[in-house]
Amino acid sequence: SVAQIFKDPRMLLLSLIYFCVIMGQYGLTFWMPTLIKASGVSGVLNIGLLSAVPYIVAIFAMLGFGRSSDRTGERRWHVIIPMLMGAVGYLIVAMSGEHVAVALIGLSLAAAGVITPGPLFWALPSAFLVGSAAAAGVAAINAFAGLAGFVSPYFIGWLRDLTHSSTIAMYVSAGVLLIGALLVLAIPAKLVNR
Repeated sequence: SVAQIFKDPRMLLLSLIYFCVIMGQYGLTFWMPTLIKASGVSGVLNIGLLSAVPYIVAIFAMLGFGRSSDRTGERRWHVIIPMLMGAVGYLIVAMSGEHVAVALIGLSLAAAGVITPGPLFWALPSAFLVGSAAAAGVAAINAFAGLAGFVSPYFIGWLRDLTHSSTIAMYVSAGVLLIGALLVLAIPAKLVNR
């Protein structure tokens, strides 16, 4: 029932997972131009053009992971692996310094890793939510995770102001994605895989 949704620990787990996904997404989409500029690129046009590259990579990652997940019926690892890719991408960006090519590789990996799990995630709650509970459950998960859209830009901005660098913010973003990936493992595979 709808009332049982808010008592079900799986709902909190799913909300936390999606919060981590959204936090990773906002960290990238909100700060990517700043990160590209920090790697040594100048000029608004150059920064804008280079900002498109990670999203192009993300398109191919989304298509590949989506097709693979549908073909195999496996759901958990198709959410976990991109989140881990995003974490590694953030780590590469944090360590890239003023190497534009390395930063762009990290940003591309991060983009593929934070954008891909978004749509794939929704196969997880739909595995056990049905009827009116599904609508209420999806709304509850989305509402809680939506807080990440508020928290992420401010938190990363605060870290950048505090440290005068994006490095710690990228490490935190990587950590959040790692935590989210580990939380996905708490969902029994038999529950979500067909």
